[in-house]
Amino acid sequence: MKTLFGYGKTTKAIAKSGGWCIFDDKFTHASKDEFGNDLLPVSEFDAQKSELEVPSPGFPRTHELVQNSKNLISEYDYFLRNTPKNCIWISGTNGKTTTTQMTQHLLASFGSQMGGNVGTPLAELDPQAQIWILETSSFTLHYTKFATPLVYLLLPITPDHISWHGTSEEYVSAKLKPLKMMKKGSIAIVPKCFENTASYARVVGYKNEQDLARIFGFELGEVAFKEPFLLDAALALCAAKILTNHADVGLLNTFRIDSHKLEEFFDTNGRLWVDDTKATNIDAAICALKRYRDKFVRVIVGGDDKGVSLAPLFEAMRELNLACKVYAIGSNFKRVAELSAHFGVACEPCEFLEFAVNAMKKELKVGEVGLLSPACASLDQFSSYAERGEKFKAFVLKA
Repeated sequence: MKTLFGYGKTTKAIAKSGGWCIFDDKFTHASKDEFGNDLLPVSEFDAQKSELEVPSPGFPRTHELVQNSKNLISEYDYFLRNTPKNCIWISGTNGKTTTTQMTQHLLASFGSQMGGNVGTPLAELDPQAQIWILETSSFTLHYTKFATPLVYLLLPITPDHISWHGTSEEYVSAKLKPLKMMKKGSIAIVPKCFENTASYARVVGYKNEQDLARIFGFELGEVAFKEPFLLDAALALCAAKILTNHADVGLLNTFRIDSHKLEEFFDTNGRLWVDDTKATNIDAAICALKRYRDKFVRVIVGGDDKGVSLAPLFEAMRELNLACKVYAIGSNFKRVAELSAHFGVACEPCEFLEFAVNAMKKELKVGEVGLLSPACASLDQFSSYAERGEKFKAFVLKA
């Protein structure tokens, strides 16, 4: 039998082909879905009868189904034969969605399609497309055994998803895994500290955006984007240069950043607020703080920290000599408050987003910044980071 673990977006797309046995903790008894697949309780899995197992990307690596599997492969492995030769994987801790979208913007006219972690499962991509551009999570990389990209773009790595991977070292190892599997003729663009990772691919190391512009021959000064999106833009231009021998800065400058990423707006009193709910890790939140380092920043921090200590965020506040106040929310709001006290940062424990916004509205002055940049995931209190951002804007604009 063919087996799927978890019944999320990725596995549901695969299941449309029919003929699958699908196991999920939420299934308490045997049933069938609309495609005739068997939906089964975890207790009914028999590894001896399963010819292959494909998990949802974020399916826990320590789950008994994974531990008992004998033929476990990733979604990328399963669609290996249908994957175009020109396949770009984009990973890293922060910025991979924007980099993926920018790369698609540059290559759409060349027949590219975008998917993976960015929203479209591989099962729904056209195998006849000229190029696949895939935002690639550390979860997917952990499970992948055979598939490799032609081009691998790796953004900087900072601690994230430790509760899933177990250790920071395992998280980094997953991000570097493609380099050890890539074939001759492929190319990986990685932070300088990883350029000596053993690989059959050509590995190009970079320190910053200026490095990339020099190596791949484009004018960084003509790029319209500023930090933290400048590195994303530079990597997208590199990918385009590799596949088309042309880095079209003018076309890139027509790209529009998604909502919820440093999205600025003003209230009726002319005060600046910023929805950066997409900042679900420390590195992203630090980038936001750097952007507004010349202003007094009132920042909402907290949520599901995924097992990562937020101490580096407060260390960054100190190094930036940032004038700020923290408003702590989420399941870890007490830990955020404790860290604030330890680092000497003013903090108001609020627990809930609405309480935090209301407290900020009483104190925010024209010329200051009211920033939602939580450095944490949202699922402890919201259905998604997008819902958190929409509620933030609604609370701000509520009379």
